Amino acid sequence: MSGLTYHNIKDIRNIKLHGRMDTGLDVVPLLSNGHGIEVNVSGSQLWADVEADYTDFEPWAAIEINGELISRFMIDKGSHRICLFRGIDSSRITRIKFYRELQAMSDDKTTNIIIKGLETDGEFMAPPSYDYRLEFIGDSINSGEGSYGAVTDEDWTAYCMSYSRTYVNLVGRMLNAECRVISQGGWGVFSGWDNDRRHYIPRFYDRICGLASGGANDKYGAGRSYDFSSWIPDAILINLGTNDCSGFGQPPFTDPETGAVYRLNTNEDGTFASGDVKLITDAAVAFLKTVRKNNPTSHIVWLYGMLGYKLSLPLSEAVNRYITETGDKNVTYIQLPMVNETTVGARLHPGLKCHKLAAEIITDYLKEHFSNQPLS
Repeated sequence: MSGLTYHNIKDIRNIKLHGRMDTGLDVVPLLSNGHGIEVNVSGSQLWADVEADYTDFEPWAAIEINGELISRFMIDKGSHRICLFRGIDSSRITRIKFYRELQAMSDDKTTNIIIKGLETDGEFMAPPSYDYRLEFIGDSINSGEGSYGAVTDEDWTAYCMSYSRTYVNLVGRMLNAECRVISQGGWGVFSGWDNDRRHYIPRFYDRICGLASGGANDKYGAGRSYDFSSWIPDAILINLGTNDCSGFGQPPFTDPETGAVYRLNTNEDGTFASGDVKLITDAAVAFLKTVRKNNPTSHIVWLYGMLGYKLSLPLSEAVNRYITETGDKNVTYIQLPMVNETTVGARLHPGLKCHKLAAEIITDYLKEHFSNQPLS
């Protein structure tokens, strides 16, 4: 198209990169949910040069224009020229955010999106600025499972997951905060939903995106050590425990690599075995220590709820135990609203209404917390 100029993504200086990634690459890899780019651009149109791949789970992406969600769509295999906007008055500055909706797919090592360049008839201006930096750590709730789709939808598919409708993105809008997510459906702080003890989020916290591996993910640094000093969060919000709780109702899991058999047990009266509950609380305390070691100044919030409250007391006690053991009082526990018949989404997961309620609670808390902090 006449008047358009192609810019290699590595050569664009006025650009905001979202999500953990290796910034020394020639391309921008969108390794997980919320990973993306954001620009302020003059001009009547903007196009993205994108490459994608997958075997089982097609990657989904979304476009926001001037802070509003305009489009979400799957990206098929191969190279694509995607229109981010066109037909806008070129004298105006348009804010564009293009990001990945789908979580890192630990079970599909080929799923990826790569941005190679942008094409426009305008200029890239100073990128948007944010008031806060927030890191969110969690499971399918943070991955937005069920945030799209009908209540009757039960299939585990890529389209039902999102970043755009999660409380993560909603809190970001309410607080003008730059948000990052580390999440994986079915994983816990100690064990996965099915008693698979390989599936715990702390295992990969020190990697750029350890939940994505193989093929292009390895090529673009997903498994490399993460430099925590490169992006310091004002607050870190952990929402783990829901899948650990599920393990108490599941059959034993046999590790295919070692043959070891694992199960979280219940007593005859249906209550959780105290020794197994302690395994989860010990893991929560240990993870809080890991998070603090790598983020000395961040406020830490442990979130829980939305899909059950059975571990509310053990997790809140884990936070209190951490505070007692370390003397670190820059940590708190918040319970989120339980999903119900009016707020449920697809796959019996929280829908948009439930995420909005959670976002309001989190935002109100963080506003109060930040307002009480000394000015730097």
